[in-house]
Amino acid sequence: MTSRADIESFFTSKAYAVIGVSADRKKFGNSVFRTMKQKGFTVYPVHPVRETVEGEKCYRSVAELPAEVSSIVTVVPPATTEAVVKEGLAKGIKHIWMQPGSESKPATATARAAGASVVEGDCILMFLEPVESIHAFHRWLKKLLGRYPA
Repeated sequence: MTSRADIESFFTSKAYAVIGVSADRKKFGNSVFRTMKQKGFTVYPVHPVRETVEGEKCYRSVAELPAEVSSIVTVVPPATTEAVVKEGLAKGIKHIWMQPGSESKPATATARAAGASVVEGDCILMFLEPVESIHAFHRWLKKLLGRYPA
């Protein structure tokens, strides 16, 4: 279960990366990347074949990211998340946010065993203040139902 402490520690980084960023503005990888940039985060896009996304240079892998990145968001299939987590841990990344649909029990277990914090089951867009649009409603609903991280 994700704790509020896991979420807060995720947001202590100087720089972030979105793994699985897309050039398609309708996809979550692109939405997460754009929203983080708009809210003032230093965030890097990671995609294995794209050169750029939203005018920013794409990194092909976690290993290529600048050393200042210590938090990553995965927006990839679960099997890819497992490889990304291993690569991130090898680079010293200690905060991992697995977007819904990207979660993997083996990846979570691997990350936690290595001392990394993991956020799973919650969309990052519900925590990027100020929360906007449908994500504000989702957050309100989770709070109402007692499913918001405490």
